Amino acid sequence: MQKRHFWSGCLFVIILWSACSTWAQKVVRYDLYIQDTTVNFTGKAKRAIAVNGQIPMPDLHFTEGDTAEIWVHNQLKESTSLHWHGLFLPNKEDGVPYLTQMPIAPGTTHVYRFPLIQNGTHWYHSHSGLQEQIGMYGSFIIHKREGDKTVRKGIDDLPVMPVILSEWTDMKPENVHRMLHNANDWFALRKNAVQSYAEAAQEGKLGVKFGNEWKRMLAMDVSDVYYDKVLLNGQTELQFDQYNQQPLKAGDKVRLRISNGGASSYFWLRYAGGKITVVATDGNDIEPVDVDRLIIAVSETYDIVLTIPQEGLSYELLATTEDRTQSASMYIGNGIRQLISPLPRLRYFEGMKMMNDMMKMNGDMKDMGMNMSLNQMDMNMVMYPEVMHAGGKSQQMDHSAHEGHGEQPMAKKPGIVTLNYAMMKATAPTTLPDGPVRTLTFELTGNMNRYVWSLDNKVVSETDKILIRKGENLRLVIYNNSMMRHPMHLHGHDFRVLNGQGAYAPMKNVIDIMPMETDTLEFHANAEGDWFFHCHILYHMMSGMGRIFSYTPATPNPLLPEPKKALRMLYMDDRMPHFMAENDFASNGNDGMFMLQNTRWSLGTEWRLGYNSMHGYETETHLGRYIGRMQWLMPFVGFDWRYRKMGHHEVERNLFGQTNTKDNRAMLSLGVQYTLPMLVQFQAEVYQDGNLRLQLMREDIPLAKRLRMSFMVNTDKEYMAGLRYIIHRNFALSAHYDSDMGFGAGLTVSY
Repeated sequence: MQKRHFWSGCLFVIILWSACSTWAQKVVRYDLYIQDTTVNFTGKAKRAIAVNGQIPMPDLHFTEGDTAEIWVHNQLKESTSLHWHGLFLPNKEDGVPYLTQMPIAPGTTHVYRFPLIQNGTHWYHSHSGLQEQIGMYGSFIIHKREGDKTVRKGIDDLPVMPVILSEWTDMKPENVHRMLHNANDWFALRKNAVQSYAEAAQEGKLGVKFGNEWKRMLAMDVSDVYYDKVLLNGQTELQFDQYNQQPLKAGDKVRLRISNGGASSYFWLRYAGGKITVVATDGNDIEPVDVDRLIIAVSETYDIVLTIPQEGLSYELLATTEDRTQSASMYIGNGIRQLISPLPRLRYFEGMKMMNDMMKMNGDMKDMGMNMSLNQMDMNMVMYPEVMHAGGKSQQMDHSAHEGHGEQPMAKKPGIVTLNYAMMKATAPTTLPDGPVRTLTFELTGNMNRYVWSLDNKVVSETDKILIRKGENLRLVIYNNSMMRHPMHLHGHDFRVLNGQGAYAPMKNVIDIMPMETDTLEFHANAEGDWFFHCHILYHMMSGMGRIFSYTPATPNPLLPEPKKALRMLYMDDRMPHFMAENDFASNGNDGMFMLQNTRWSLGTEWRLGYNSMHGYETETHLGRYIGRMQWLMPFVGFDWRYRKMGHHEVERNLFGQTNTKDNRAMLSLGVQYTLPMLVQFQAEVYQDGNLRLQLMREDIPLAKRLRMSFMVNTDKEYMAGLRYIIHRNFALSAHYDSDMGFGAGLTVSY
């Protein structure tokens, strides 16, 4: 009897052990070593960040049901972090410094460990500062389990390759960010997109240019930054067959898992072999849809299927930045390369005219009587020569720039079909669980002049967390009241995009919202902790365009021992000041300025120094705060200190008959600066002695591509006019006439 009980017990233990083994999660470990490195994409050696010695970071592969264990060894001299974009995971593993964890300090190791309860194409990147721009991005692929009921024959069993898109600039990303905030137009010059008055006149658009500046807008901009290179998996050219050795023949299909790991670039994707079949987005399956091209927003992922039309040929998949300045190619198949022609240059003045029509004088978007949503109406289409017509004749024929060297151009077909969100349909119902429904509305706001991006005219540091409760359903209604498109990303959750597909609305975690669009999303609150919701254009996010969703009651995060202090550190991102300086070394003297600004505040000093005692010196300092969404108004306090030998004993008076102290003044002041139409700065300033000064000034009037004009006139009877010819982003040849200093010419150095 005892023997039978013994063997029964053994059998029970074996069955229990077998069951545990069957259901135990497989732990998949990766070790990531983060190090400084030097790269040379353009012929110049530049600093970058490599992980395990490579850029992009290594592809990470898992199977749904695995447990990811990722050891991050920070060998940098600065802190870092890693965010797992699009993944459902415990809040403390989300990888946002000061929100879900403390930064990974230099010389330390941090372990991320979380179960994988989903599948699909995702990616990962640094969420610390601007590190993503210089190499910290990589593909994160979660494969379906063998035997998964959602496996699709002819899609999930195809030869596959992860592809991560990115861009490279030789400039330090901190300098890029600073220049954007200072409205420097060097990037436009590099793109051949300055849209000066001379260029407007040449294209017969002088009235459009005047209308643009009358509404206080800068020139039309399609993307923020000029990049030196576009990269696919860190290369400008990529061959599918090098990754997948399986020989391809006519009729074969391949699947690409594409992530946009760029910091600020959208990419057009087009294929020389015919249609692109889109089968998944942001890690979620959709019913296959055939298109001629698609634009992939910053941080989005798409799975696409491409067909090999003919053996012995290699077909180009071309990725082109939205501003059409740079491209990178991937080739599918072996043989003579079949190329798709480059996208033609944008018609910027047509875009400027459209922008004039859309914008009110107060900076708001007009109600055009159109219900725009889901990327169905691309307002930028007026700038696309390939889809517009002139004189009734289609302009869609190709003019390849690739001919020669055994390469053949491919002709386009009329009737270009472009992917939009309304075309997407989930493969299974996506309706949310029952629960209370709460609607939140957001307005995407900002302005290009000072590069301030916000929600409801508030940046992250100016708002409280948005409290949500587990079990409720959140509906987000988002209107874009800015002239830029914004890819809005929600951490830790997928949302339904309400696109007319009913129960089969697609699930995403990023939605690209174009100017004047209103889109509606909904998600089920099924987590804990704090989750970031932000624009994924890196420089918009760092400017404060986001919010924090916080589950209540709050759950303590063991990785944040001092949560209030951590939140203050998080807020430092959009409070960071940006510095600019300029100095003109001229034949008649030296004048210059420096300025320190952030989202709301500005501290600036300007000076003029003559080379003789008669010219003397003067300096003015102003501390002001910008008011309003467009920030055209800035009240300020100031200090004016100047001295020069007048050379006569007559008392000068200003235009108001007051004693003019412009040659000998050391006074505090109160004033206001306001941006008038034509971008003219009007300034009214009252000094402590009661004197009033009014001034009109404008700098950087774009007369021609590299030629800028400036002027100033005020009621102290001072005036100035000058010209600058840009030779480099930091240098310009200059000439000016100043009522006090006379004529001078020299070199202007700017930073």
